[in-house]
Amino acid sequence: MPRPHPKEFRDDVVAVARRGEAPIAQIAKDFGISESYLRNWLHAADAEDGHRPGTTASESAELRELRRRNRLLEQENEVLRRAAAYFAQAHLPGK
Repeated sequence: MPRPHPKEFRDDVVAVARRGEAPIAQIAKDFGISESYLRNWLHAADAEDGHRPGTTASESAELRELRRRNRLLEQENEVLRRAAAYFAQAHLPGK
C-alpha cells in the first residue's frame, strides 16, 4: 500500500488543478500521482469548501468518535444486562 501524501502536498496539487491551466491527467502525471487520487482530492476539497455536498474531515472524525462511543456503550449495556440476569437468578426461591 502506498504511503499517504502529506496534506500540504495534496493542497498544492488541488490548487494547481483548480487553476485549470492543464488537464487533470497532465497535472497528475507531473506530480507523480494517479488521476483517481487527484479526482478524489478535488472532490474532498470541494466538500471541505462547501462547494459540493459531502462530509468534511471534521464531520468524519466526529462520526468515527460517536460510533466508537456507541459501540462502547452497547458493550457496557450488555455487561450490565448479563449481571442483572445473574443476580436475579441468585435470588430465586428454592436455591
